[in-house]
Amino acid sequence: MRILKPSALKRGDLIGLISPASKIADTSRIDRGVRYLEGLGYRTTIGANATKLHGYLAGTDEERAADIHAMFDDPRVRAIFCIRGGYGTPRLLPLLQYQIIVSHPKILVGYSDITALQLAFWKKAGLVSFHGSMVGVDMADPMDPFTEELFWRLLTSSEKVGVVPFPDPKPEPVVQGTASGRLLGGNLAVLASLIGTAYQPRFDSSILFLEDIGEDPYRVDRMLAQLRGASLLAKASGIMTGHFTDCVPKDLNTPTFSVEQVLHDYLTSSGCPSLTRVPFGHEHRNLPIPIGVRARIDASVGVLEYLEGAVR
Repeated sequence: MRILKPSALKRGDLIGLISPASKIADTSRIDRGVRYLEGLGYRTTIGANATKLHGYLAGTDEERAADIHAMFDDPRVRAIFCIRGGYGTPRLLPLLQYQIIVSHPKILVGYSDITALQLAFWKKAGLVSFHGSMVGVDMADPMDPFTEELFWRLLTSSEKVGVVPFPDPKPEPVVQGTASGRLLGGNLAVLASLIGTAYQPRFDSSILFLEDIGEDPYRVDRMLAQLRGASLLAKASGIMTGHFTDCVPKDLNTPTFSVEQVLHDYLTSSGCPSLTRVPFGHEHRNLPIPIGVRARIDASVGVLEYLEGAVR
């Protein structure tokens, strides 16, 4: 498989901002995110359709796909940052011209619903992208220092990060051991929706990473059962779970497991080295993860190591 690493970001570069999923409700957050980026010395341009509203989507499918194509095709744009997630990115996958991404590989940053775009780009183009902070979400407020420092190291330097310097609390081992492979994953619900489609990557020998928000424990259980039934858990060489934010039962009168119990059950039964409580996902501390980059975990001591740079 041919792997495409985007060029490193430099001060003065132009960053394109897009909304591939939902429109942000408070557009002043875009302004704050833009001020943050421009305060660091970057320039920004907002997609033509990024602030449109179409039901629960940021414009029609065709409009949102057009913004993606325009940003990848524009030689002035050096990186593409998503404004927010929400819902709608999976609808775009059949509309995208993946040869444009192959011809113009660029930094793409986002998480949550953006998982669909990132995994499709890995499958169809071999593009390394970044599960990381979004302009109207994380960058509109003061960023967590650990998140911010590692985010810019990954995007601006071709040097490998090496061992991730986790602040306390450290990730917790579930199944001990070491594993290495390419980092693949993202939002659990979105990943599960890609299983069996033309946009599902191969997860053989990967370090699979998963997070989610607002799902009942039984729904997390069902989606993990789907991943297990599709052999994704068995094929991974290692697994990391991040924040499962607000994944609590809605009906407190019904017997339930906690989401932590559900995760522990599936990680244990997978038999592969696994870590939980790795700080990535829908919370203030959101470890940036370069999708497609080789990494190693040592679940015996809670270590994650990036084995190569993510940009060239």
